[in-house]
Amino acid sequence: MNDTVRKVAIIGGSRIPFCRSNTIYAERSNLDMLAAAIQGAVDRFGLDGVQLDEVVAGAVTTHSRDWNLAREAVLSTGLSPLTPGTTLQMACGTSLQAALGIAARIACGQIECGIAAGTDTTSDPPIVVGKKLSKRLVKLGRARSFGDRMKAFKGFSPAELTPVPPANAEPRTGLSMGAHCERMARQWNIRREDQDQLAMESHLKAAAAWDEGFFDPLVTSWSGAARDNNIRADSSMDQLAGLKPAFSRREDATLTAGNSTPLTDGAASVLLASEAWAKERKLPILGYLVAGRSSAVDFVHDEGLLMAPTVAVSELLAAQGLALQDFDFYEIHEAFAAQVLCTLKAWESADYCRDRLGLDEALGAIDREKMNVKGSSLAVGHPFAATGARILGTLAHLLEDKGKGRGLISVCTAGGMGVAAIVER
Repeated sequence: MNDTVRKVAIIGGSRIPFCRSNTIYAERSNLDMLAAAIQGAVDRFGLDGVQLDEVVAGAVTTHSRDWNLAREAVLSTGLSPLTPGTTLQMACGTSLQAALGIAARIACGQIECGIAAGTDTTSDPPIVVGKKLSKRLVKLGRARSFGDRMKAFKGFSPAELTPVPPANAEPRTGLSMGAHCERMARQWNIRREDQDQLAMESHLKAAAAWDEGFFDPLVTSWSGAARDNNIRADSSMDQLAGLKPAFSRREDATLTAGNSTPLTDGAASVLLASEAWAKERKLPILGYLVAGRSSAVDFVHDEGLLMAPTVAVSELLAAQGLALQDFDFYEIHEAFAAQVLCTLKAWESADYCRDRLGLDEALGAIDREKMNVKGSSLAVGHPFAATGARILGTLAHLLEDKGKGRGLISVCTAGGMGVAAIVER
């Protein structure tokens, strides 16, 4: 282990296009997509046959067959089979947390390089049988005679055949993420029009970024998809205003399918390394992953489910001696437009910053012209575990284009957690 902290280079990101659930990737699995995203990095950075120190990746919506997902993905790529794979799950923060873990090990000299990645599909949900039928099937598997097999189905009811889809709710509250975010929007008085405006801007910026070729070095065509297929280049306030609330029947409900992320399939990866490893292989260094922070809120007792990034960012800024305004770019994950707006409003609130964050004054406002300048999750889509790697790769590419600067990442996650990170060039 080195006595000094080393800089962690971001070599670059690689992802497949993100596609709406049950469209182009309807027949693809988490493993298929994750292997494709990692293979994209292998191809872009000449890693065929190379033994990396670590690949850390994960998914949120998984099957039992996704066991050891990261390692199986490694074995499905051109990387050396001697490359270890570690599977991680932190909801929507999975791949950013994976990057921070790899970066910490590079910084302290334990390893030289690694790939952080994430994948998710909602087209291939893990639909299972109920507990009663499951127990019967276990007994059936243990049966050694015809009589024992018949006993396993004593009292059987056809109703037991009803499949059990994955629950779209927080286990602790029984509420969906959208329902929780509706509560946040009411608490912070977030207007429907402001949410729709943010959503429209995300689509228009993402469409322009594709047209100008910004995503070309970041996205590899795969399985018939060449671009993210959720982006609406013709998005307008009139179109968005016509959509009905999606998560609540209350008259004051504001969250719709238009200002919330769609169910999305996709995968993304990012290659990190020490400067020495990158220079030895003549690989580009787009920027440096400087620091990160994970935090949580007590959403079970009515703190906003998706407000943890306000805490993570505040703690990260304090640790780094920075102000919220000391950034050239802000990449704030758009799980819902309302979540982004609640976060911005909280940072501007002297009361919140004093009472919840323990600060003497408000963190203040950011320059909205610097936020999500190439669009974000509302437009591009949100394959849960893949989003952090997508954002990290995007931000590094932005800083490379600018030539210098500093960027802040903020990602909210299920379970009342948040992940923040700083990238510099």
